[in-house]
Amino acid sequence: MSTAAAVVRPNTVLADLLPASRVRDAALVVGGAALTGLAAQLSVPVPGSPVPVTGQTFAALLVGTALGARRGFAALALYAVAGVAGMPWFADASSGWGAPSFGYILGMMLASAAVGALARRGADRGVWRMAGVMAVGSAITYAVGVPYLAVAAHLSLGQAVALGLTPYLLGDALKAALAMGALPAAWKLAGRRG
Repeated sequence: MSTAAAVVRPNTVLADLLPASRVRDAALVVGGAALTGLAAQLSVPVPGSPVPVTGQTFAALLVGTALGARRGFAALALYAVAGVAGMPWFADASSGWGAPSFGYILGMMLASAAVGALARRGADRGVWRMAGVMAVGSAITYAVGVPYLAVAAHLSLGQAVALGLTPYLLGDALKAALAMGALPAAWKLAGRRG
């Protein structure tokens, strides 16, 4: 078996290509949380909505896909816990759990685990499969975030969908397009280097 074939074996995510150790796993989890926190600062307000457009969801899904379910979930859990504890790395350098958009962070934790599990099955290695991974991750994020927004902001579910889902679909499509190119390309590069 060639080295390149070993690199792209089934049940592997990109993070598994690094030498295995607990230090590696801890560094990946902390790095994934930090990346998500940095991406959350790329924030654009949406008129009429308490939820800004950020790079946070994109980063969370990439972290889950690259690290796998367990490490991806741990990275997003660390991100959430540190933010609740006062680390100002939620959107617009905010922190705490009281914001109407906090449900999206909870959804991203679950989404990172789901996309990580799909990536471990090879779903991040092809363009169209990666599109499906991003769609699943986004759907999970919204499935938690939109009802949380409705409760936290005292909105009907229809209002929450109009304010917390519909305005973001185009941006989600653009994020998916980026991921569709980036992750399969990373696997090709890893295969060539192996």
